[in-house]
Amino acid sequence: MIWGMSPLDTRVPALLLRLDHHPFHHGSLGAVRSLGRAGVEVHAFVESPRGPLARSRYLHRAHPIPGAADIDVERLLLRTAERIGRPAVLLPMDDAGALALASGLADRLRGAYLLPGTTPGAVERAADKERLAGLCAELGLPHPATVVPDGPQEVAAAVRELGLPLIAKWSRPWLLPKDSGLRSATVITSAGQALRLYAASARAGSRLLLQRRLAGGRNADWFFHGCFGRGGVPLYGGTGRKDLSWPLGAGATAVGSWRENPEVAAAARRLAAHLGHHGILDLDFRREAGSGAYHLLDVNPRPGAQFRLFTDPSGLDVVRALHLDLTGRRVPVGRAVPGRMFVAENYGLLAALTAPARVAALRGRPVETAWFAADDPAPFAAMAGGWTARAARKGWERARSLSSSSRSPSPHPSAPAPLSRAIPAPATVPVPASSPLPPHPTQ
Repeated sequence: MIWGMSPLDTRVPALLLRLDHHPFHHGSLGAVRSLGRAGVEVHAFVESPRGPLARSRYLHRAHPIPGAADIDVERLLLRTAERIGRPAVLLPMDDAGALALASGLADRLRGAYLLPGTTPGAVERAADKERLAGLCAELGLPHPATVVPDGPQEVAAAVRELGLPLIAKWSRPWLLPKDSGLRSATVITSAGQALRLYAASARAGSRLLLQRRLAGGRNADWFFHGCFGRGGVPLYGGTGRKDLSWPLGAGATAVGSWRENPEVAAAARRLAAHLGHHGILDLDFRREAGSGAYHLLDVNPRPGAQFRLFTDPSGLDVVRALHLDLTGRRVPVGRAVPGRMFVAENYGLLAALTAPARVAALRGRPVETAWFAADDPAPFAAMAGGWTARAARKGWERARSLSSSSRSPSPHPSAPAPLSRAIPAPATVPVPASSPLPPHPTQ
């Protein structure tokens, strides 16, 4: 539908910037549909012309994501701007893209794109997990006890101090090398596991953080998605609860619901105002069972994958709000729809199979699905086909591996891998032209 209450300037196109290769990124599809339904010409970088995003009827033009790790992002964006033919709203959909713009690139793109005017250093300070701990202390916001070990002995001491299980995070997850096998966050259940992960610091590209895992229980995980104007002025946003995740208890949102939470919203607005953030923020919180305090776990300076949960009856969401703001139009006051749900079908199905009772309790509410849309069915079909093929391929590879190991003699236990020291944090955040950003588990 074309949005009528406070129309977007449809003369201004939009380009979705994503530097990681993630063909099943439903947040990008949500942004294409949101802007496209409002009549905006939407461009996006895609992995394949056969992928789900490229199949959307609302995508005006697909631009290939370069595969080279040393691609010149500035040159890529300027070349794409020439193809588009007029200034476009540039919307980063991953942390790597947001950080590339915040590192000074945005100033050199102003003539070709419409971009937020974020305070220098604010994005890096919030996105870096190590610096976030200091930021929370500065603002008096609850944050899980965090240790940044500087050697194997400190790793062992941190495990004793924090207790098991705990959460291990890389301070700059956007620097994780492709196909490294490392996740941005991992649940640690033994000291040996923590030491092995610490030994990977050199190839991870950033420091390892060990964080206390907060006792939360069911319905403890919350999130905030919001759009802010210049100086951190709130324009539109909402708070939601993660009802189901995949993997269960430590993964991406499979099922979420819009729930009013003034405490979480106030913390988010306070952070944005302190940073002077201009643009979109996605924040993760956990409510600690004992104290009832909402701890800020992660800050992502771009739309969260489930941002379409927070769509008001007029069609307003954070992506549309940013387009309105950057084109000089008024952002109307949104109306909350508490109880509205968001379901990522590929994750939700897996979560539902392991927690059917929790799914049954969520029935009967208005639902926003990540993939299926009656007016745009092709992306769902492409996603389903791609996931089925990937599952079959992984199953075949696992079967071959098991068959091979059953025919091979048991190897002698190998010596433990040598431990390497953590990389000191540089004063500025380096942003590669193309780096993977796998979905990270929250606490």
